Amino acid sequence: MSNLKKTVFAILLCGLVVMAAFSYFVYSTIFVPNTFFQNNAAHIYISRSASFNDVVVEISPLLIDVETFTTVANKKGYSSNVKSGHYVIRKGMNNNEIINSIRTGNIPVKVKFNNQERIEDLAGTLAKQLDADSLSFLNAMLNENFLKENNFTKETALCNFIPNTYQLYWDIRPEDFNKKMLEESNRFWNKSRLEKVKKIKLSKKQIISLAAIVQKETVKIDERPRVAGVYINRINKGMLLQADPTVIYSKKLSENNFNQQIKRVLYKDLVIDSPYNTYKYPGIPPGPITMPDISSIDAVLNFENHNFYFFVADVSNFGYHKFAKNLSQHVRNKNEYTQWISKQKIFR
Repeated sequence: MSNLKKTVFAILLCGLVVMAAFSYFVYSTIFVPNTFFQNNAAHIYISRSASFNDVVVEISPLLIDVETFTTVANKKGYSSNVKSGHYVIRKGMNNNEIINSIRTGNIPVKVKFNNQERIEDLAGTLAKQLDADSLSFLNAMLNENFLKENNFTKETALCNFIPNTYQLYWDIRPEDFNKKMLEESNRFWNKSRLEKVKKIKLSKKQIISLAAIVQKETVKIDERPRVAGVYINRINKGMLLQADPTVIYSKKLSENNFNQQIKRVLYKDLVIDSPYNTYKYPGIPPGPITMPDISSIDAVLNFENHNFYFFVADVSNFGYHKFAKNLSQHVRNKNEYTQWISKQKIFR
């Protein structure tokens, strides 16, 4: 074989080797599975403030080879254009599939909240389930422009949130969350519910505030319409609501201590000067004392028609109450309760 032929052959051979090596590099870098977990899928959460380095730290435990992942991320431009959200990486994915997944596969998460006593508590609950911190949620929920535009006040801001389980993007902005909840609230107040609001002659916010009292009064869902009926009777009669839960809320609010546990309302508590104290001020409080369940809201909308004006805990059927049509009957029921609670040595 001539030298020229040998040279050409050598060049061709080297070319084939280089091409083979390059092909192997491309294949092993891009198309070889690069997951290092045994479950069918793994979840990662990328914050709005995350850099590519943050993503690498988050995803590294899930990968066999971090270096090849970084190479592909750079080649596809992901490293300079990180996408926030909740993503799923499936077992056996290669780097190309992983990058595509965390670029375009933002998946909603289930967000649940109920029984939040204050708007601050709701903000804290949301921060545990979504990307933004509690202060960001609180600022959005109490934004003056939003409250004014939608006829809310700081006291009624909690009325914007109907407790439920929602499908939301993990990286949703607090402002967008607020608007989404307004849409959900408007959807909740459908034609049927609004007709009942009109018949009761209270506003939606008053219905929610009254429902909050009903919920605090009884944990028994089947009893809530009857309790609601007592308060509707009192409102129609022009009587004070005299609801113990509003006194407890007033005490917590006046002392700025919502962590205290109060099992018994004392006579000295009844004179606390707070617009939430329904022993002192007539009508429905200026806002809800808790976030009522849908069952409590519907209990008010579908209150039981009866002639009861009083009720007290039933010590013979715990969780339920004894109802009375007049004060003398109520006093007898109340004496039975106070004697029992004193025997239990519950003084506060």
